[in-house]
Amino acid sequence: MLIERLHDIGLRAWHLQTSSLASVGLCIGLWIRAKTVDQDERGNAERRALFVGLWPPMLWLIGDSLHQED
Repeated sequence: MLIERLHDIGLRAWHLQTSSLASVGLCIGLWIRAKTVDQDERGNAERRALFVGLWPPMLWLIGDSLHQED
């Protein structure tokens, strides 16, 4: 039902798969940035990078479901 609705509004599999790959890059960028911040702020910066690191599999699987819908 949700996948059909996403397909109906014009979202395609490649949109989400590209977003998945971009979020990998964002995660790496945030992780590198976490190594450059002050020790007091480092924990929060690392948690932010790990949170973004959870996005790629979710986005990729939603994109895969949309691909099956096509």
